[in-house]
Amino acid sequence: MPADAPPSFETLILDCDGVTARLALNRPQRLNALSPLSMRELVAAAGWLAAQPDLRVVLLSGHGRAFCSGVDLQAMGASTGTLQRADTDLGRQMIDAWLAIPAITLGAVHSHCVGGGLLLAAACDLRIAADDARFSLPEMALGIPLTWGGVPLLVRLLGPAVAMELVLDADVFDAPTALRWRFVNRCVPAAELDQASRDWAARLAQRPLFALRTTKRRFQAVADALCTSKGSEADADDLLAAYRDHETQVVRSRYLAARQR
Repeated sequence: MPADAPPSFETLILDCDGVTARLALNRPQRLNALSPLSMRELVAAAGWLAAQPDLRVVLLSGHGRAFCSGVDLQAMGASTGTLQRADTDLGRQMIDAWLAIPAITLGAVHSHCVGGGLLLAAACDLRIAADDARFSLPEMALGIPLTWGGVPLLVRLLGPAVAMELVLDADVFDAPTALRWRFVNRCVPAAELDQASRDWAARLAQRPLFALRTTKRRFQAVADALCTSKGSEADADDLLAAYRDHETQVVRSRYLAARQR
């Protein structure tokens, strides 16, 4: 049994049997867009998960029609000019908290996996995607740089050339492409994603706890040696400056208007 009962959240569904935890993003009416509240709750959930002594695997998914449609710009205050540095640093804190979970993290992605949602998936140790998954980082189309420690995270996963192409082009790519790039480890029919991800989590959970956690620490150490994420705290300043930049505001307004047609 877990050391303590899972906390309750407004924007997440979390359950845990002590060995395996399942966490679902739960803002289906917003396609699980990341609001300040949901990011703070993801940080809190990651802290709770990190404290569970016998936890082997965490399965992350999205409830409803999508995994995550990215940052909720309206909830962030980006369109009203009320955005503060504390807001622009929430994403980095969320990613860092997720990376710090000692258990193996497995992301199960379906439909939209956009922006901050893509980085959240990237922060998992392993990823399995439905064949209907569509991935994108629209930051450059919105006129803002990729922040939240996303550059070192993606360089570690994809290499610098593919990571830069993904960021600069801001194009949508499908699940087979994600598999070819090895952004995801496996791709399954959409109808099979839930069972396939649960089966994989169950198999991983059968491994010895010490071996799982030691292996994760070693892989993380090597990845950090190849491309460190130190200094990503400054990303919040860059993001805040971008949101206040006049050209960025024009580009963002044009992008959002085009998507509402």
